[in-house]
Amino acid sequence: MHSQRRVVITGMGAVSGLGLDAPSTWEGMLAGRTGAGRITDYDPSDLPTQIAVTIRGFDPSRYLGRRDVRRLGRVTHLAVAATEEALAHSGLDLEQEDRTRVGIEIGSAFGALDFVEQHAIAIHERGPRAINPAKAPAVLITTTPCYLGIRYGIQGPVNSPVVACATGVVSVGQAAQRIQRGEADVMIAGGTDAYLTPLIMTSFSRLGAMTTRNDEPETACRPFDLTRDGMIIGEGAAVFILESLEHAQARGATILAEYGGMGFTLDAYNMAAPHPEGEGAARAMLLAMQDAGLTPEAIDYISAHGTGTKLNDVAETRAMKKALGQRAYQVPAPSIKPMIGHAMGASGAFGVLTIVKAIETGWIPPTINYTTPDPECDLDYVPNQAREHEVNAGMANAFGFGGQNASIIIKRYLP
Repeated sequence: MHSQRRVVITGMGAVSGLGLDAPSTWEGMLAGRTGAGRITDYDPSDLPTQIAVTIRGFDPSRYLGRRDVRRLGRVTHLAVAATEEALAHSGLDLEQEDRTRVGIEIGSAFGALDFVEQHAIAIHERGPRAINPAKAPAVLITTTPCYLGIRYGIQGPVNSPVVACATGVVSVGQAAQRIQRGEADVMIAGGTDAYLTPLIMTSFSRLGAMTTRNDEPETACRPFDLTRDGMIIGEGAAVFILESLEHAQARGATILAEYGGMGFTLDAYNMAAPHPEGEGAARAMLLAMQDAGLTPEAIDYISAHGTGTKLNDVAETRAMKKALGQRAYQVPAPSIKPMIGHAMGASGAFGVLTIVKAIETGWIPPTINYTTPDPECDLDYVPNQAREHEVNAGMANAFGFGGQNASIIIKRYLP
């Protein structure tokens, strides 16, 4: 367990297929709504999977000038919106801060893939002069945190973890560790992704990871259900304000929750499939509990990775049993992915959001579309209806392509 400074969460923001801010996203989760529907940004008729969770009604010009809207990818647009909300929610006044003591840790799995794909088509069809050089920096994954640093004058540690589906968890965990080590007093941390391009939709479909229930998008993604046939892609961003406890107390901040610990491992097994017994995932969960100084009995809730693929859901179920023993049968472990989609670099950060809100409200979201139990997935996935449930410590799992596994623990703040 860390002996370093305690780290607390004082603000959060989100943009998702359920809403354009954190409260509406959470409200949608508890209501069991889904943002899934047919893709409308382009004609998906020739694609194996034609559905996704897209964010409707998002206007980047609410947060950015016209020039920055054009020059930045959607992945950065979403992160700016979530960051603005998180800062306002926290009440943090950057004008009063030593901005060399403020940092940013916001990751993405794909970055501005929309720009990459558009430019590849343009250069093929019209040649080099079709490329707008002003957009070149936008394709870098690190553009998002660096742009935010420029926007707010932040001069502390700025980083963009790239850990596939585990990115959001690693971003928040590494940000907390920077505060623990004394590198910063405040960190803006989270994940963002916007990768619903024809290339990715086709690639993941051909990989066999995506549901093909195009005629029933609302019920297509079915984590832990016997009839599941794959994930549904989503986009979004979730961002948090982390502070050392001393810093938060000194400015009179409202403390939402406290960081517990993180575990981070690699399966070293396969680039696309998880270890079938969940070995690496179980070690990540055990390391997170060790880092937080907690036993399985202290874990009240798990925000499961729960993608809805045949292999992942069984492997995660086995991992939870390995890590928590018999306690795994008593801990509710729903997946929010049927509602917000698999937002890749942001997915783990959305898991953190559910823990913070569960601690605050005493409610946990459901796994919707769960109708047919799978004998190999026999834990409590909170079927179809939100549940009133006291949470003092929760764990968010995020397990990525390549076998990268991350688990993070967030707990109730006790003075």
